[in-house]
Amino acid sequence: MKITEAKKEGLKREYKVVVPAADFEAKIDAKIQQIAKTAKLPGFRAGKAPFAMLKKKYHDSVIGEAIEDAIREGTAEVISQNKLRPATQPDVKITAFSDGKDLEFDISLENLPEIKLGDFSKINLDKYMAEVPEEEVEKALKYISEANRETVVAEGKKAAKGDVVMIDFVGSIDGEEFKGGKGSNYPLELGSGSFIPGFEDQLIGAEAGSHVDVKVKFPENYHAKDLAGKDAVFAVDVKEVREKRAVELNDEFAKSVGAESLEKLKEDIRNRIKSDYENASRMKIKRQLLDILDNEYKFESPASLVDAEYKAIVDQYEQAKKYNQLDASEKNKPEAELLEEYKNIALRRVKLGLLLSEVGQDAKISIKPEDINEAIMKEAKKYPGQEKMVLDYYLKNKAAVDGLKAPIFEEKIVDYIIGKANVADKIVSVEELYKFDEEENSKPAKKKAVKKSA
Repeated sequence: MKITEAKKEGLKREYKVVVPAADFEAKIDAKIQQIAKTAKLPGFRAGKAPFAMLKKKYHDSVIGEAIEDAIREGTAEVISQNKLRPATQPDVKITAFSDGKDLEFDISLENLPEIKLGDFSKINLDKYMAEVPEEEVEKALKYISEANRETVVAEGKKAAKGDVVMIDFVGSIDGEEFKGGKGSNYPLELGSGSFIPGFEDQLIGAEAGSHVDVKVKFPENYHAKDLAGKDAVFAVDVKEVREKRAVELNDEFAKSVGAESLEKLKEDIRNRIKSDYENASRMKIKRQLLDILDNEYKFESPASLVDAEYKAIVDQYEQAKKYNQLDASEKNKPEAELLEEYKNIALRRVKLGLLLSEVGQDAKISIKPEDINEAIMKEAKKYPGQEKMVLDYYLKNKAAVDGLKAPIFEEKIVDYIIGKANVADKIVSVEELYKFDEEENSKPAKKKAVKKSA
């Protein structure tokens, strides 16, 4: 096998591979020898047929397999001989092949860049932290009490904002009932904003037993495209008007929501808020670190990886646009400007992904079973009361477990670098803790995680 480098431009590499006709024929013979062990020809016992007859019969049928083997071996040899680290699957093109002639093919690929890691102890980071204000605890406690207030039937009362009306309703457009516009015994809190704009306002003043034709217009950005922007009429029957009963904040109430006492409930609330603050702090310090790494490290990123990442971002954008789910910053910018931003985002993601992967390999960072278990438990805690269902989902779904590995690996690498950096604690207000720059907020939420190996 003869290998010659045909092109070297940046990270792009092209090689010409020639497999001599005799070597290729030997591959065909080897495959026929395997067939010969069990092949049956008329007049011969299994495995006893003459090789010449077998070659005549099977020669053409094994050529495809022989070519695949030659390409696989040639590609492996090109990578090994030139100490390459392909960014993606190499592209192979057969340039010459005929019976009795040399097999020739070209291999083109993009190599991963060489990244020289610096001294992470020279990185300076601020760890933003905020104390939990007592008013935030009281605000959360009030929210819980409001959400758990019981309602009682208010005989003869006209519905007011804050009351709950039990309703049956049927929606129609141009006199035709539409799918998903019907409900019965629905408890609707007036003023909650849970129905489309204007719906709840028209039920204020209604009494039990009354009928109201609620006339509304679906928002232009309504998630159901077939309803967006259309006028509709909901025939509403008010069955009951219910008032909310005041809740006394005491140990008995705390027990009704699963806490041992009112003080324990406040402690749980405080810890949950603190956990939210810690998550925000983590986001900020990670952002700082990634910005520093992005600025300090300069290397070429494989165009194929950047293109793939850019396509994923654009596909996400197109999907959001299709279903009227673009955020304000995306709606207010010309598409050409947005697409240019997305190119820069794609380049940054790929660059940081390669860099963090290099750090992970250099530091021999690995994922342990306990890391997976901890991640699953964190996911389960996001769904109070449904923890067992979440755990069962991961227990039965290997693909879901595998999906946790890349973000776990990335977070471990980030922790490793932060652990070596100079970190200064910085006490700030809650407002500053949750202040993220506009550029960051304008970027698509989905972040591609670093792969375990590049």
